[in-house]
Amino acid sequence: MAAPILIATSLSPTHSFSKTPQPSIHLEANYGVRGDAHAGRTTQHIYIKRKDPKRANLTQVHLLHAELLNELSLQPGHMGENLTTRGIDLHALPTGAILTIGEATIEITGYRTPCSQINGLRPKLMNAVFTEDKKPNAGIMGIILTSGEVHPGDTIEVTLPPEPHVALGPV
Repeated sequence: MAAPILIATSLSPTHSFSKTPQPSIHLEANYGVRGDAHAGRTTQHIYIKRKDPKRANLTQVHLLHAELLNELSLQPGHMGENLTTRGIDLHALPTGAILTIGEATIEITGYRTPCSQINGLRPKLMNAVFTEDKKPNAGIMGIILTSGEVHPGDTIEVTLPPEPHVALGPV
């Protein structure tokens, strides 16, 4: 089986739903994707920030599997992800898993909970990003542990945390 790979890197300087693919992006430790609206030490998610502006930013980077985009006939960045992957079951990773991509490392914090804004991309899309057992399947979130530039084509190395593993939850 081929190693998991990064197939696209995307960002948006504004809080738009989709992000624009880039030739590379810089992941900045304890901050997020340089130039992206969601980067910051505290949460930049508009809804969460209104409730708790000092909350730690556990959603510095959003990862989504290309297999879902293919299934939905969408392109990288459309679902607001920073990193589009192929060949890795992101939702099967436990909380605390470490992904190494190039020189950068990411700690997985939980899954993305899609909101109704997703239907602005396509009507009823929200229904399509939940599994049959009603679990979200719209990507996962993480924090940057080690800074580095990442590019499409970079391989992804997974390091699991010590057992017992904790299943992903919402962040």
